[in-house]
Order: sequence, then C-alpha cells, then structure tokens
Amino acid sequence: MSLPSPSAADTFPFRDPALPLHQRVDDLLERLTLNERIAMLHQYAPAVPRLGIASFRTGSEALHGVAWLGVATVFPQAVGLGATWDEELVRLVAEAVSVELRAFHRHRPPVIGSGANSLQAWAPVVNLLRDPRWGRNEEGYSEDPVHTARLGAAYCKGLAGDHPAILRAAPVLKHFLAYNNEEDRCVTSSGVRPRVLQEYDLAAFRPVVASGLATGVMAAYNLVNGRPCHVSPLIETELRRWAEPTGHELFVVSDAEAPSNLVDLEHYFDDHAESHAAALKAGIDSFTDHGEDSATPVGRLREGLERGLIDEDDINRAVRRQLSLRFRLGEFDPDLDPYAAIGPDVINCAEHRALALRAATESVVLLKNDGLLPLTGGPRVAVIGPLADLLFEDWYSGTLPYEVSVAAGLEAALGEVVRVPGADRIALRSRSTGELLGGSSFDVVDWGGGAFTLRDSATGRYLGVRDDGSLAADREVLKTWFVNETFSLEPVPGGVVLRNVRTGRYAALDPVDGRLGVTAETPADAECWERELLRDGTAEARAAAESADVAIVVLGNHPLINGRETEDRRDLAPPPGQEALLRAVAEVRPETALVAMSSYPYALDWADEHLPAMLWTSHGGQETGRALAAVLLGEADPGGRLPQTWYRGDDELPHPLDYDIIKAGWTYQYHRAAPLYPFGHGLSYTEFSYGDLRLSSETLTTDGSADVTMTLTNTGTRPGSEVVQLYVRALAARYEAPRLRLADFRKIVLSPGESRKLTFRLSAEHLAHWDVAGGAFTVDPGAYEVLVGRSAGDIQRTAPIAVRGPAPGPRVVVDRSTSAADFDDHTGITLVDATRTTGDAVAPTSPARPATLLFRSTDLSGAGRVEAEVAGTSSGKLEFLAGDRLLAEIPVPLTGGRYAWTSVAADLTSSPEGVHDLRVNLHGDIRLAAFRFGSTA
Repeated sequence: MSLPSPSAADTFPFRDPALPLHQRVDDLLERLTLNERIAMLHQYAPAVPRLGIASFRTGSEALHGVAWLGVATVFPQAVGLGATWDEELVRLVAEAVSVELRAFHRHRPPVIGSGANSLQAWAPVVNLLRDPRWGRNEEGYSEDPVHTARLGAAYCKGLAGDHPAILRAAPVLKHFLAYNNEEDRCVTSSGVRPRVLQEYDLAAFRPVVASGLATGVMAAYNLVNGRPCHVSPLIETELRRWAEPTGHELFVVSDAEAPSNLVDLEHYFDDHAESHAAALKAGIDSFTDHGEDSATPVGRLREGLERGLIDEDDINRAVRRQLSLRFRLGEFDPDLDPYAAIGPDVINCAEHRALALRAATESVVLLKNDGLLPLTGGPRVAVIGPLADLLFEDWYSGTLPYEVSVAAGLEAALGEVVRVPGADRIALRSRSTGELLGGSSFDVVDWGGGAFTLRDSATGRYLGVRDDGSLAADREVLKTWFVNETFSLEPVPGGVVLRNVRTGRYAALDPVDGRLGVTAETPADAECWERELLRDGTAEARAAAESADVAIVVLGNHPLINGRETEDRRDLAPPPGQEALLRAVAEVRPETALVAMSSYPYALDWADEHLPAMLWTSHGGQETGRALAAVLLGEADPGGRLPQTWYRGDDELPHPLDYDIIKAGWTYQYHRAAPLYPFGHGLSYTEFSYGDLRLSSETLTTDGSADVTMTLTNTGTRPGSEVVQLYVRALAARYEAPRLRLADFRKIVLSPGESRKLTFRLSAEHLAHWDVAGGAFTVDPGAYEVLVGRSAGDIQRTAPIAVRGPAPGPRVVVDRSTSAADFDDHTGITLVDATRTTGDAVAPTSPARPATLLFRSTDLSGAGRVEAEVAGTSSGKLEFLAGDRLLAEIPVPLTGGRYAWTSVAADLTSSPEGVHDLRVNLHGDIRLAAFRFGSTA
C-alpha cells in the first residue's frame, strides 16, 4: 500500500522498474536524510511523504495461517505439517497463507497501528525439536535437521511464490539459534559445541538460506555459549555468508523486546545505546522493541551514533537491506503488482478449506492398530474426552472461521454419535457464607502440570482472575499472553481451597466487605469450599462406552496451558485426570481407540500396552474433525509419520538446558534407550514390501556420489501411502557418530499391487561430519551403512558402502593454536564467550570441581612447552596430560575479569613423543580460550 507521491518523486530513478534493483536501492538510500534512515531501523518505519514513501512495518505471523489479524484459514500446527513429510503439500499450504496475507495487506486494516499489514511473514520456525518438553514444540517441524530444512524450504517457497521479480510474501526464518527452552529463555545460554552447532543447529538453517528461498531471519531470545543471539557473530559469518551467492542479502529482525533485554535482563551491556549499537553492528537490521514507540529505540541508536559506537555505514547497511526487501515485495511498482487481483474473498475460500482438510488428514499418525481400525459396518460410536467436541487455537493461529470437532466429523459420516466430555461437573460452596462460587456450577478439566480449567456449565465460559483480583467466568476462548483461567483445587480439612496457577494466590473473602478475590498468599488464609459433585464425568463416560460398539477417546492438551511460549513442560506424562478417564473407559469397552490431539509427544505407555488402536494429531485447524473421521472410517489412509521421537515414561531425559545432543543422547541420532515410538513412525491400513536395496557403486571417493535404488510395493488390499526413509551411519568411526542419520525421504502413494522403483542420490556429503581438528566438514574413509526403512526404528533393508581416500592424520597441536572449544569430549565444562563480539571459550561448570577437555589422537612430537590463553576471576590452574601422564601444571592468576585475557606458559615435565589422547583439566573459576604447544623456549 503506497502513499500518493508527488509528481517530482515519480521521476526519481528509484521509481524506474527498468533499472537494476541495486541501483534503485542506492538511489533511494541517497535521497533519505540521516534521521529518516535511523527511523527506518525500528519495526514501525515511518512514511517519508516528500518522496512518496509509505510507512512500513516488519512482521505478520504466518506459521500455519495468517495469525493475529482476524478470521483466516487455520491449517495444522507446524509440527502437524511436519508429520505429513510432504514438501509439496507444505508448499501449497504456505502459498494459501501468503495469498491470504496479500488480501489482509491490501484490504484489511491492521489490528495495531496504521498503514498496511506487513507482507514480511515471520515464518517458518526451523528450530529443531530436540526436547519434546519445549513449550513451543508445536511451532517446529521436526527433531531432524534434514527433515526440518526440507519442509522449511518448501514453506518459504510457497510464501514467496514463483514470480521472477516480485515476492508474494517475504519469509523470515525463526529463531536463530539453538532455541529450545522457555524457562528463563532470555537469560539462559545454550551450550553448543562446534560439532553440534555445525551438524545439528545450523544444519536446519543452512540449506534454506543457501537456496535463496528465505529473505530474512529473526534472532532468538536466548544466549549461545554465553553470548546473546542478538549480537552473535554467526549472523555475519554463517547466515550472510550462505546467502551471498544468492544475490540477495538477508534482512535480519530482532525478536520482540530482545534488544532491550541485552541490558535489562541479560546485563550484557552497560547501557542501551551500547547494546543497540552492538546489535546493529552484529547484523540486526530492524529493532522490534517498545511496540509502536519508535522514539525510544531510535533514540538509543542515535545516541550510539553520537558516541561513535556506530557510524553511517552501519545504518546504511541495515536500511539498504530493508529497502531491497520492500522493492522485492513490489511496494514501489504498484502498476506491476502481479497480486493486485487478490481480493478479500480468498480468505477462507473453498479452495483453502479443502486444502486445510487435506493437510489435516495427511498429518494424522496411526501409532498402533491391532485391527480395530478402520471402523466398518456403521458401529455405534461414543466420542469421549475433553477434546471430543472442542477445537482450540494456539498463540500463532488465526481466528478459526468454523470448527469441525472429532464428534462432529464422525456424526456427519455416521449419523448420531454419543458425545461425552468426561468432565466432572461440580459446585463450590463457601464454608463461610454457604453461597455457590459464581452462583453456578463448573465443568472441570485436568490439563496436566497441576492446571485445571473450570467452565461455567450454563455459559461455557472459563472462570478466571480479573486484573483487580476478582473472579469471573467471562472468557469464551483462552488466547491471551497471560492465562489467568487455570486453577488447582487443593484439599484442606473440611473441603478444598482454590489456587490460581498463574498468580499462586488463593481465593479468599475480604474480611471487611465480604467480596471474593484471589488475594490470599497461603491456604490458611484462603476460603474453604465444599466440593459438590453434580455430574460424575467418568461414570457418564463409562456408561456411554458400555452402550456403544466403539469408544473414541480424544485426549490432549490445550495449547495455551502447560506447555506454551514462556512455559516448558516438566515431563511427558499425559494429564492424570485424562489418563484416568481413558483407563476407566477401556475397562468397560475394550474396543477403545485413543486419539491424542496435542502440540507435543506424550509418554503413552499404558495406552500402548492396553489399547487396540491409537492415533496422534496436532491441533489440526478448522477441519480436524472431518480429517480424523476420514482416517478412523478408512476413507483416507493415515499418511502421517512422527516428526520426533516419542519417549517412554520411565526414560530419564537429559536436562532441558543440555543442548549437547551427542553427549546427552538427544533425538533418534544419539538416544540409546528404545523409545515408545521412534522418529518417522506411523502405520498404514495397507502393507508395503521393500525390495532389495541396490547401490550403483559400493565405494565412494570423499567427493563422490552413488545412486541408491529400491522397489516399494503395496502388497495389501487398500491404497495407501508410505514414507520411505533413507538413513546412513558410520561404522567404527574415530568420532562419536550418530546411531542413524536421515539422508533423504520420499512420500509415495500406491494402489493395491502397485510397485514403484525409487532412486535416491547419495553423495559423500551425506556421510560428512564436522572435523573439530580441521574446522571443516570432512568425509572420513572407511565403512558406512546405507539403510532404508519405515522409521528410525523399523529398518527394512541395508547395504554397505565404503569411502576410499587417505586416512586422516593425528591432530596437529604443536606450533598451532588449538581452540579450547574444539574438544572431542568433555566433562564438567560450560561453553562461554571469549569476548562480547567473537570467539568461544570454556570454563568449569562448577569452580569447586575440576573440568576436563579431551582431544583425541594429538601429535605431541617435538613439544617442549605449552602456552594457554586464560582469564580468571579468581586464581586456578591448568593441567595438561598425555593419557594419564602429567605434562605440565600451570597456575592461572586472577586476571581482573572474564574478558581480561592473558597468556600463561610452562615447560613440559617430559617429552611426549608420538600420538596421544590429550587431556586438559581446569581447576577454579577460570576460562580457557586456546592453547599452543611449542619447543622449549
């Protein structure tokens, strides 16, 4: 949307579409005053009327539909799209989202502020789902970088469109980097060693950026190796380096309020002018800070300029990137707009509704089936559970235009079905006054983590705490940043007390005026309530199940409760009240199928052992019920496959902040215990056979490739889909190699008896690992295995392959500096920042305990002395050992601060000729950046 421009401005070169993009950008940049350019660094860039330039804002949420702007088509959550393993489908979904975004941009006013809704789409999320307890699990595609990158690229392609010059929308990848926890997310540091960084976290971003499909990236809230992501050198050294060959620079935006966090929460800089200047120099081009109040962040940047912390070149670089994107979106060429014909009627149009149904259907995963499904013969069905007749929006979904619940979907197909929520209906009567809470009764649902909702049985509205502390059942939908509508009912002598989960306070009567408010700090000061059971939800569910032929129990999560942005889950257990309901139903109706509708995996051990059928779907959007009905009744084959590992309940997962997937044992690549359901798992209603796996060559050079072929046959009686997954692994590697690693995948639909020959191109790059000694990806010669299967836990065929080439030599450490972070293994260390701008170092996690770094196969020939770069906030020492033999012990003095680096050195006590495993022990509150062996001084 452009402002009317003065006639003189119409003749400026930047208005000439025949000129090359860079010339137009340069011309416009030169015409902007310094103040106009600085103002453009904020999320809400003001108009420049004298040049006919409209205002511009960054960012519309578009993760699985246009969000926050009103009614729009709602597709499955990103993790559900990930479960489709279907790149073309994901591309089509993104295309529909971007078409609707164009309609919002042109025809709908913004919810906040003025101007036009942004065409910069803050999607997709390519953070890897390392820990299924992550509160934002629903936003990612997968725990695997290959899978995530493939689907992320498809989503970007759909958003951007295929016009050669003008983008339909501008995709922005979120959130750079290593962001997978919510608790204290703005101050926690993700410790990412070089192998994990290169092979895992960067691997999800790299292919998408290098393809040119992403136009920008959003920095993450967290720190990586002690340095906030908003001042990470990786923005320039990795992201922009990958993008350079595409001919377009990335436009990098901050996350909301993250620039202020650099001072206010992280205390990484002394003042905001310094922090904003550092972020700009690190590569942040747009500051999403202080909402619409641009004066504050712009003022900080202007102060940074005045203090010499940044210069005009820094400002120009960022503004040039913004202007380039705006040109690519067609802002300055309205007469050439290929999307001008898109009208508001595309929002939730019939085509998009059909696509929403297809996406929801293909995302359904059949976890287990002992023959109960598909349902045949028109059985009497009872649909039971808190999600049987409800659909929910998540934080990043649009407003649902309509809702087809599971019960509604089955009823449309079968006729009448019995619907039972299975929730207890209770009344809470005050022990002090005898009055009922709210003058009504409430349906109580357990969402796990000790959080329950109470919905007024007459109105369906949720009981919540108002800003003044009073209680009221006045909210129809839970979709607010602060959720005040969850409670716990805690037993006390004589009844229960009502505690609000968010505030931690209890409901109490004011001793003066008798008004009820959530004000008490302890149970002793709270009002005691008599809990009256008006309807036994479990008994009602059992009765419905007994009178039906089949029970479909729909359990799961509410996306705004117990696992959401700002809140991680504590464990993988399903809500206890919901599991108790499931057990009660299955006890009287063995023909029970569980539908888990959730944003994340659950540990469903009991259900897996006792139920004949289980399915999983994410919150699948407006068409969830029709999609599930189609799968349950066999009208559609369950085409979904799990995009992440579902662990068992007794599997002790690593600490949420342990980002070292190699040592901690995260994901299917490194986890050692057998999961409940493996990565890639999902059943079909038909059967498939995998023919022999053949390689065009059984040997590869370190830069070669081979064709991998196999034949897939549908040996069943029904049409169905299969996701053929190609894995690789190194045998007898010199490094700790993944147990398996996904190299490629293909989703295939076959009719009964149909066969199809599949060919995968396997390059040596698929076998590469990050060599910490050489600081680059390398392919070691040796034995490897190629595997093809239905999942990471269901391998059907294998074939050996060998890589030929010179054997890698030992690590050179003499007369060469070795970064302390380039270790092979470690114990008790934390990765930290060497300076505020660049470099990693290591420090003991606890200064009271020694930490150890291991460097395997180091050649110490000729070494007589060792020198180390250290910093210490107290005194300590370093020990260097060849195997168990002490080579040197070096005292580390107090240097004056964590960035106050100095060199310490010592002669070796003996001559360690030959190749050894080198151990470096760190004692005390010290930091080690690098070391170097040399001859005796």
